[in-house]
Amino acid sequence: MRIVILGAGFGGLELASLLSAEFGADAGVVLIDKSDGFIFGFSKLDVMFGRTTADHVVHRYADVIKPGVRFVQSEIRSLDPVARQVVTDDETFEADILVVALGADLDPAATPGLAAGGQEFYTVAGAFALRDVLERFAGGRVVVGVTSTPFKCPPAPSETAILVHDYLQARGLAGASHVSLVMPLGVPIPPSPQASQVVLAAFAQRGISWHPGLLVTALDPDRKTVLLSDGGEMPYDLFLGVPVHRAPAVVLESGMTVEGWIPVNPETLETRYPGVYAVGDVTSVGTPKAGVFAEGQAAVVAAQISAQLRGTATRAAYDGRGICYLEVGHGMIAKVDVTFVSGQSPVGGLDGPSAELVADKTAFGSERSRRWFGKPWHATQLDS
Repeated sequence: MRIVILGAGFGGLELASLLSAEFGADAGVVLIDKSDGFIFGFSKLDVMFGRTTADHVVHRYADVIKPGVRFVQSEIRSLDPVARQVVTDDETFEADILVVALGADLDPAATPGLAAGGQEFYTVAGAFALRDVLERFAGGRVVVGVTSTPFKCPPAPSETAILVHDYLQARGLAGASHVSLVMPLGVPIPPSPQASQVVLAAFAQRGISWHPGLLVTALDPDRKTVLLSDGGEMPYDLFLGVPVHRAPAVVLESGMTVEGWIPVNPETLETRYPGVYAVGDVTSVGTPKAGVFAEGQAAVVAAQISAQLRGTATRAAYDGRGICYLEVGHGMIAKVDVTFVSGQSPVGGLDGPSAELVADKTAFGSERSRRWFGKPWHATQLDS
């Protein structure tokens, strides 16, 4: 069969690797992405805060040399889920099985004033540019703010607020600075009360102002003011924003979305189009938009495809479980284990925080780097 995977993030890379491992040269996989490399989300923080450089965190897709997998770097121009046809800048692909794993696009321009008066740290370019911005920053009022829901990696704004404070403190600027966090969530990490308590304690220890249940609707660059969803305002000297998230334009134009995202069967990740699956941030499956959930969904799709190719049945179903690593400063990391099941309240546990979990996070990255690219991931030393 011709299996075409759109997007080489956590979901696409995991699916291609699993199919190659099972079927070898007969896998028949085409993996398409417009970028030339993959970056772990946590690596953006490492670059932002000067712990490594951009060239050390990019995993080149040219290194994806797997039997039965062909990587194509090209822009996807159209997607027809009925015909299972994909048109790129370079060629057209007809698929027997199509998997959409294109993630969520980021739209800083959707928030008035953000591009002119603030910085965003969710795109790769935005996060990498912040390294120089932070180096030049002489201290003052820092606001970390979320501009819309849903947004990827819900713990990341909290991590950023903590790490900004510690970065400024290390530069001797903490006394002349103040950090605030604006988030739409009622607590930093809703599925895990323990994790939320750890984060709130870190805020209290550092004097970080926490503003829950709010969105940033606009920036007024002339007045250096953040406008909030409740009508309030907040002054700033440096704004670090989480921009509006949208499904990629090619997905919206395909007719696959409902209320902006692709609906799927929450257990099998099948869309309403025969032979078409979707995984990860581009879906409305009900889990957070984070790579580890896309990876788990990809494993289920791999089992579904394998059963179809072998003419067998499978009981594989997505369990909604995932883990994430949470930096809480001073070289300490916590591991949050959460499960999202459709129709049920999410539940989550917490391991740590501890310095020992730094090695656990390194192992997480290294395992996936070896599996997908054949090379280990070299973690940076966390600030102490």
